[in-house]
Amino acid sequence: MKRIANVHQTLLLALLLCRPAFATEKITLYYNDRPPYLVPAPDGSASGLTGTPSAQAFNDAGIAFVWARMPTNRQLMSIKKNGGKECAAGWFKTPEREQYAKFTKAIYRDGPAVGLANGGFQVAPNAALKTVLATRGVRILAKDNFSYGPFIDGLIGKLKPHVTYTTTENSLMVEMIRIGRADLMFVAEEEAAYLAEEAGTGSREFHLIRFADMPAGEKRYIMCAKQVPDEVINRLNKAITFE
Repeated sequence: MKRIANVHQTLLLALLLCRPAFATEKITLYYNDRPPYLVPAPDGSASGLTGTPSAQAFNDAGIAFVWARMPTNRQLMSIKKNGGKECAAGWFKTPEREQYAKFTKAIYRDGPAVGLANGGFQVAPNAALKTVLATRGVRILAKDNFSYGPFIDGLIGKLKPHVTYTTTENSLMVEMIRIGRADLMFVAEEEAAYLAEEAGTGSREFHLIRFADMPAGEKRYIMCAKQVPDEVINRLNKAITFE
């Protein structure tokens, strides 16, 4: 009987040692301060349009994770470096990023992008984005290493308007628009009203441009480093409820 008990203990120990690493090792989940997508909480976690479904997916999949606040460019650099089991909440999937990162199923889809414009910059009603970008002297403010989706990215690449790139967060970009450093920036309509209100200025200093040719918004995903096992991605996909 003692020998049988020892065999059972040995088998149990072997099973414990052979468990996949993802079952015990926490995934680092990056986010940046970007309401209403990612809203920081006092305990270091995040909620919001992409924060909440990201956390829900990890929890429902039974995968341990820890939130970590980090600027967007550093998130990209860290995941591209592939130095650990790391993911980031709410990113667009692009061909370039797919070369160095893994993506889950979509967790959210934006509404059509709009232009958050300085009050002094006016365009014709129902103007097309391609017309606005082709306007002589138009100045666009964009985040460095950021994708605004294939439609906007493609038109900027084709029409080559003057673009000022910045690494600052959207809240500071709004201030740059307000003081006239650029004419407009692109945002999802979900966050446009929040950004203008957060700037604490009069509504006459900003206005939204809804472009006649703008397609439906892009889907957002959980983006992970290559070190994250495929089994983790599969379990997250089974837990994600967004259709």
